[in-house]
Amino acid sequence: MSDETKARSIIEPKVLKGFRDFLPAMEIPKKAITNKLSEHFSSYGFVPIDTPVLEYTEVLLGKGGGETDKQIFHFKDNGERDVALRFDLTVPFARFLAQHQSELALPFKRYHIDKVWRGENPQKGRYREFTQCDFDIVGVDNAEADFEILSMMDSSFKVMGVQDYQFCLAHRGLFNAFLSHLGVLEQSVEILRSVDKLRKIGEKEVLATLAQITFSEEKARSILAYITKDNPAEPFLTTLSRLSELAGGEEEHTQRMKTIYGYLKRAGIAEHFTLDPSITRGLDYYTGIVYETFLTSLPSFGSVCSGGRYNDLASLYTKERLPGVGSSIGLDRLLAALEELKSPIVGTARSSDVVILNTDAALFPDYDRIARSLRSQGLKVDVYLVQKKLAAQYKWAETNAIPFAILCTAEELEGQTLTLKNLTSRETIASLTIEEAALHIKKELF
Repeated sequence: MSDETKARSIIEPKVLKGFRDFLPAMEIPKKAITNKLSEHFSSYGFVPIDTPVLEYTEVLLGKGGGETDKQIFHFKDNGERDVALRFDLTVPFARFLAQHQSELALPFKRYHIDKVWRGENPQKGRYREFTQCDFDIVGVDNAEADFEILSMMDSSFKVMGVQDYQFCLAHRGLFNAFLSHLGVLEQSVEILRSVDKLRKIGEKEVLATLAQITFSEEKARSILAYITKDNPAEPFLTTLSRLSELAGGEEEHTQRMKTIYGYLKRAGIAEHFTLDPSITRGLDYYTGIVYETFLTSLPSFGSVCSGGRYNDLASLYTKERLPGVGSSIGLDRLLAALEELKSPIVGTARSSDVVILNTDAALFPDYDRIARSLRSQGLKVDVYLVQKKLAAQYKWAETNAIPFAILCTAEELEGQTLTLKNLTSRETIASLTIEEAALHIKKELF
């Protein structure tokens, strides 16, 4: 085959719009966070599950609602079945519960960290393929379950090392009570979707849309007044009392929110939570408390963690009532925001803690023995597999953000010692045992 023919036969390497490759510098911190979250979720008694990335389209359609249904990737498979890629992890979870409820003990606590797909318009922090970190409690409808999800949201952000965040809460039931009091409950779905766009399109556009939906500018202004919080510093319970009055003195949902807030106060985490009536969540399946999360240093970036209570979601698939509440951390969106803020969380992309440099290929079995010993002591260890000039090996270690290097000659090995080099400070320590080297590395890194 001629060079010209080979050139013509090479397929151009390219990635679909809205999809990405992840280089180690991006994937390492991402994996570190998901590992921390998995361990953290488990500490609350949550267990992992998994569901197929492909579902029957009819399973996914109908509970996302509006724009989400339009964004689903769906197609005919080889068996002419109408299938779709999951657009979130919650709807497949509802199907999962309906199929396996007899095998599960309620209340059931699950977490699921995986990719989902939506055919939305790609922009900074928004992609067509992205990772969600979900955690849910199913089988109980009370303030205690609502609080535990909120508590986990707060502790998860602390575990990830994220600072300066605010959880914005609202209640769908209270909002629906207000709409009923206003006489527009039948238009609630359209109203919710319009209100959900407030941060994106602004008050003027939302007001115009609400006037069209309700056929009344007066009612549209009443809705806008309900969802607008003139004083951001207004106390939680003061806002709640005001919203209850607008809803005709509603009691049930008001009391639930009071109880939840009391738990947050007792736990010492209430400062991270605010009552924000503009939060409605555009998905149709929410029935109770709803929430979104914003980084206070970058509020315009949008929500990085959201969710709420969904008491009727499983009703599409089973006659059994399976009330649930949950939250989802949008990991790719969060990482994009942290990268913009130059957070150190996304700057820790070292492939290993230490690399054993190759100065003599005949000593490779000894390099391997040292590496095994260090790994048994909890370190991530790389062995450079080719005998090259030290300058090239140092350059390789720098590219992989490896902070320490080990050098050892035949004479040192005979004396059971080695040399440790700090590749950041350039400090060199000779005549260390393997155990001493491990302790020094751990002291510096951890």
